[in-house]
Amino acid sequence: MRFIKQFFKWFAIVFTLLIAILYITDTDYLIKAVRTIYLRGHTTAFLDDYKRFDYQIINNDVPQPWPNHEHYNTIKATKILEKANKDWGTIAYLIIKNDSIWYESYYDGYHANSKSNSFSMAKSYVSGLLGKAMMQGYIKNLNQPVCDFLPDFCEGDAKKITVGDLSSMASGTDWDEAYYSPLSITTRAYFDDDLAKVINGLKVVTLPGQSFKYASGDTQMLAMVLEKATGKKLYQYFEESFWKPLGSENETLWQLDSDDHDLVKAYCCITSNAKDFARFGKLYKDYGKWNGKQLLDSTFVAKSIRPRFNNSPEYGYGWWLKEQHGKHFFMMRGHLGQYVIVQPDDNVIIVRLGHQKSPGLGDGIYTDDIPLYIDEAYKMMKAGNY
Repeated sequence: MRFIKQFFKWFAIVFTLLIAILYITDTDYLIKAVRTIYLRGHTTAFLDDYKRFDYQIINNDVPQPWPNHEHYNTIKATKILEKANKDWGTIAYLIIKNDSIWYESYYDGYHANSKSNSFSMAKSYVSGLLGKAMMQGYIKNLNQPVCDFLPDFCEGDAKKITVGDLSSMASGTDWDEAYYSPLSITTRAYFDDDLAKVINGLKVVTLPGQSFKYASGDTQMLAMVLEKATGKKLYQYFEESFWKPLGSENETLWQLDSDDHDLVKAYCCITSNAKDFARFGKLYKDYGKWNGKQLLDSTFVAKSIRPRFNNSPEYGYGWWLKEQHGKHFFMMRGHLGQYVIVQPDDNVIIVRLGHQKSPGLGDGIYTDDIPLYIDEAYKMMKAGNY
């Protein structure tokens, strides 16, 4: 009995010291990481983790359901696609042809209205909000300095960062995009309750505007710029600019750093479903027009889906770009294999959501699952003579 008492006494002491060390070293965000992710058997963020974070509800208005194609679900998935969906934990796979649902399937207990985490697909939305802010006169153009809105970036090379640099991932900051390291700034940003403090602490280490370097911090900084420029919370601006006008069928959730600071995790974490995510792909496919109304400037959209830098043809402004079989695809892309893939000439949108992506490195930029999802969709449409 005495041994048990001594054990719990020392356990309490060690535990208290550990917590104190975390606060002293400013790594107390790890407490939330352990509670929400690691103790639940995960080594990184996962599709349903939104239930364990603060979030803002973003309402829909008048739903505009996608019509079903006349050949809806008449063609079965290929064996290769079915195996990939099983092996990589797909929860939703859609093919939208001529703005109609041509094929859809759901797995693992998910259905058409199930919510899951967008992860970095959210970056495309934030870039779109930059275009909206320019269209409405809140921001002058892509060359406007970030310093006009964020005073922490007004010295040295930092004052050279433009809003366009943030959208195209060219800020030159020391952001480290490491998802699985508990001590990386990416992990800190995901669990810290004061995102603005994290972003304002970034340092510029290379000249801004010269080259592409994928950095979630750029999108988060852009969100802070947009809130300053518009005078609105980003989730409010998103709701009025896109979520309601695009006729989303379901409300969505956007994770916050905390209720106290009320800043969205702009680089990730919009919780929605495959059909509503697809709407933003359609908006860009149609160069910013929706039901006859120009929601985004067509010139901005055209610029967004073309490379900014010749040596980085894989990225434009908030959108990933890929050439495959002589066709130009652009896509929203998120952690663990969340994709909205658009081919405008064929009027095709492919959506895949799931628990993981293919384990291979692919060509170094794209994992092997992306070309597979494209190829198998086209095989299915060819089988249906479409």
